[in-house]
Amino acid sequence: MTNRWYLLLVSLILITQPSCKSDYQKMEEQELSSGKTVKELFFGVELGMSQKQFFEICWTLNKEGVLTNGPTELSVEHSLVFPSGTPGKMRFYPQFEADKIYLMPLEFTYDGWSHWNKELALEVLKADVIQLFENWYGEGFIEVINEDKSQIAFVKMDGSRRIRVFKKTIASVRAAISYIPVQKKLS
Repeated sequence: MTNRWYLLLVSLILITQPSCKSDYQKMEEQELSSGKTVKELFFGVELGMSQKQFFEICWTLNKEGVLTNGPTELSVEHSLVFPSGTPGKMRFYPQFEADKIYLMPLEFTYDGWSHWNKELALEVLKADVIQLFENWYGEGFIEVINEDKSQIAFVKMDGSRRIRVFKKTIASVRAAISYIPVQKKLS
């Protein structure tokens, strides 16, 4: 009889205990278990696209004036106007695994940024990038803070695609869009 009460008590404690998983862990688990595959990025570029296809799209968009060469040999640049109305730049170049895009790092900056211009401060840029991504990918970004609270990111997942937005420098915001199944294999 005592064993039954003990088992019942332990079961009740386990059931009523709050989950130890973070909001991010819950979101990742839910999205990955959905079985949904989402590969869309921007400008017709997709996760899983071959390097040749990526270069063909960039070449076409370059001829149309949508994309240009970035400041380094491995970057593509797009001039844009953020949701706030402020002009800026988006620079990107994918990472490939087995000749397929699995990660798209992006960097965003405001044109005319200066340290003393509070209207173009990093927090304003980060909010602008999140708004831009909500326009492109929908709402649902959550704030995620690492254990030592040194890095804050905003994260959204749609099935197999994860989008992260975080500070890179005092003048730039970094984003990374990844195809989780491949990234988990590489980790």
